[in-house]
Order: sequence, then structure tokens, then C-alpha cells
Amino acid sequence: MITIIGRGHSGTRAISHTLYASGVYMGQTLNPSGDLLPPQAMYDACRIFARYVDWQGGLRWDFSRAQAADIPERFTRLLESYLESVLAHTGALKGWKLPETTLLYPWLTRLYPELHYIFWIRNPRDCIIGAHKTDDLRDFGIQYPAPPEKAADPRQAQTNERLRRAISWKYQYDLVKSMPKPQRWIEVRFEDFVTQQEVELARLEAFLDMRLARVVMRQDTIERWKKDSGVNYFDFLEPAMRAYGYAIPKMPPPQTPPP
Repeated sequence: MITIIGRGHSGTRAISHTLYASGVYMGQTLNPSGDLLPPQAMYDACRIFARYVDWQGGLRWDFSRAQAADIPERFTRLLESYLESVLAHTGALKGWKLPETTLLYPWLTRLYPELHYIFWIRNPRDCIIGAHKTDDLRDFGIQYPAPPEKAADPRQAQTNERLRRAISWKYQYDLVKSMPKPQRWIEVRFEDFVTQQEVELARLEAFLDMRLARVVMRQDTIERWKKDSGVNYFDFLEPAMRAYGYAIPKMPPPQTPPP
């Protein structure tokens, strides 16, 4: 069984469509992005997990209580309800994709350690240009230094929204990195999948031990931030961006939220 984790707008639809075209059963009902629907049970499971995350102020969260806690039965029931069509499928190849899966990743690895986990990464400068369900972490019960929801200046309002999305990106990155990697784990940058598809497919084929289909990848889906006129970088993204080889702006404004 295969799952794809990674924040929304990370280009995860590319690998979801690839798996589907390769004969992997991705669930009974999918939307155009390749998400398994309906998502409500998964959302509720994410909110249960969030109760075990301790916000330490600023952009710091302690995940140790969540990692050590017994997993509530209601969480397990909700997750199984969401995955009902996948779990019931008798074929050898199956999996699912939903970006919100990232929000409960630590408990997922405990319940399903045998899964093949594909961690999909994209430059956060591209991720935060568009809106996503996980933009406001409070919708999933996660505390953070939320910027004002309204501003008189439209540009400031856009910057506040981008900041909210960037914090969501960092939270999900920190959450994934807080856990030891499961036995079957691979990381793929979306940009590499677009520009070096055959190289990345070869890595994925070796990881999954199967032949993968080729789907059309558009070159204009990467580095969209270069044509964006709004704020799309915040200084607290720098460590993760350096870790994944993304260029850092030469003179970024100091925009880390206060503690």
C-alpha cells in the first residue's frame, strides 16, 4: 500500500495521477487532483491528533506528547472510515493521496508501518501562492501566531495570507521531520519530477518495485514565484529551503512572526 504526503499545492497530483495510470487503485472516488474523497473523516482524525500537539509560542511546536500517547480508538475508526474503499480493495497495488494526511503522519506510521511513504516536496515560494484547505492551521485545531485576517491595504492582506500559508508549510515540514523515517520512505522534489522525470521515475520504480506510467508534465508548473508580484518568501523558511537545495533571496525582509 502506498501513501503520498506533502503539503497542499506541492504538486502531489502528479504522483497520484502517475500511480493511477500505472494500475494502482487510489480509492473509489477521486477529484481532479487525485484526492481520495470524501475527506471529512480524515479531517476529523487530523483534529484529534492536533490535541496532542503542544504549541510553544512563535513557530515552535512540541510533538513529543503525540508521539508517546496511545492512539485513541476514535482516531483509528475515523481513519479506517476514510480509507474504507482502499482497505477493502483486494488488489495487490493500492494507495491514496490527500494532502491533509500529512497532518496525522506520526500516528499513520504507527498504525501502518509497512506502507510505502512518498514525501513530496515543492519550493514553498510556489506552494504559498495558491490557497489550500490547510492554509489556516486553526481549522484543524493547531495553534500558531496567526496574522490578522483583515487589513485595509490589499497588499498587506495578501502578505498576511501568504504568511499564514508559509507557517502551515513550516508546521507540516517540522511535523514530518520530527519522526524517524519509516522503513519504506522516499523523498521527491516536484521540480525534479518535472525537469528530470525519467530519473525520478527510475528512483520511484526501484522503491515501489513496479513499472510506472509516464504522464505529461508541464514546465510552467515550476518556479511560478518568479512571475509573482506579491510576497512569497519569509525568513523562517530558509533552513528547509537550504536543506532541499532551493535558492534563498539575497535580501529577504525580516518577516518572522513574533513569539
